Amino acid sequence: MAVGGCVLNYIWAGFFLVSLAYSLVEYLVLGQTGLFQSMVDATFSNARLGFEVALGLTGTMSLWLGFMRIGERAGVVDFMTRGIRPLFSRLFPEVPREHPAIGSICMNLAANLFGLDNAATPIGLRAMRELQNLNPSPIEASNAQVLFLVLNASAVTLFPISIFAYRAQMGAQNPADVFVPILISTYFSAMTGLIAVSIVQRLPILNRVVLGWVGGLSALVGLIVVYFSQLKPQMLVQQSSLLSNLMLLAVIGLFLIAGLIKKINVFDTFVEGAKEGFQITIVLIPYLVAMLVAVGLFQASGLLDAMLTVVRHVVAMVGLDTRFVAALPTALMKPLSGSGARALMIQGMQQYGPDSLIGRMVCVIQGSTETTFYVIAVYFGSVGIRHTRHAISCALLAELAGIVSAILVSYWFYG
Repeated sequence: MAVGGCVLNYIWAGFFLVSLAYSLVEYLVLGQTGLFQSMVDATFSNARLGFEVALGLTGTMSLWLGFMRIGERAGVVDFMTRGIRPLFSRLFPEVPREHPAIGSICMNLAANLFGLDNAATPIGLRAMRELQNLNPSPIEASNAQVLFLVLNASAVTLFPISIFAYRAQMGAQNPADVFVPILISTYFSAMTGLIAVSIVQRLPILNRVVLGWVGGLSALVGLIVVYFSQLKPQMLVQQSSLLSNLMLLAVIGLFLIAGLIKKINVFDTFVEGAKEGFQITIVLIPYLVAMLVAVGLFQASGLLDAMLTVVRHVVAMVGLDTRFVAALPTALMKPLSGSGARALMIQGMQQYGPDSLIGRMVCVIQGSTETTFYVIAVYFGSVGIRHTRHAISCALLAELAGIVSAILVSYWFYG
């Protein structure tokens, strides 16, 4: 357990030490003195970025945890999660059926499903804190926390609106033509994450309840693929954006109306929940700074570019199409930094064109998964967990499945 629990410790230190060693070799062999300055600049700029990200989360955290508190007091969250409890009782056997964590988990996964990132993160952090209350070892992730984190890192996203927007800004002819490939790749990522954790934790997923829910989700994804693939690109963007916004506003309206019917002081209840959001954000700052600085140093050292060069040569040697290697910077950066992967996605569209194979492939990769190490830093950091157990390996396996499927589906659709 100690070896597995120290994985994050070794990875974090490894980013620093490997990056420093590589930069030293670059200096001794090629005399690149400017590399050291770039690495120092990346260290301090990413430390500032970590604080800014946490600061930016404060308002969103306070907003959504405030509304969540109203929904809980009004009984809406409990009502919405009643039907899904049989599934969660099998996936999260250590969580009591009536525990408030079940409601938060349900709301978080639903927000991820509809691409409501601003709502998903605060609710997810709330769920992690509630799961921590059941955790017998405060510094070590419980089975429930591991599964919840992996599901967040690999969650199915139906409407990646931000990627559509970036493609439109870059001049793509059909900004939403990556919708179906993204949906397929993120589905494979989520299923891989669930199966990986289930095997490690020996969860009884081969039963009617779990198979029924998985089959239902698969059918839903299939129907959405069929429906939206028949729409014109402009209508696809409009309808997916409309549905996401309506879902968001409907949840807020439902919570407020139910609170007023139950004669709850909705303002005071909102403020009470918002205070919790502020407290969670303060705890996040050192964890975000630690992770983002390590990732920034790794990128600035030039090691990422060197790894891609090696991969390109290996792929060429075995006789495979090397075009996908140009999209690998986004794929390799995705587990490390969401903003870094986003920048590389935009760079890929600029260099190759938004409607090229690579221009589309980087978008599909970007939408296939979440940022594993960011999710780990935020979710586990918010409750002080240091021993991650099998969370990293299962999340990275899910991320790998998402990236591989994104590459293959991109070749299928555009290659």
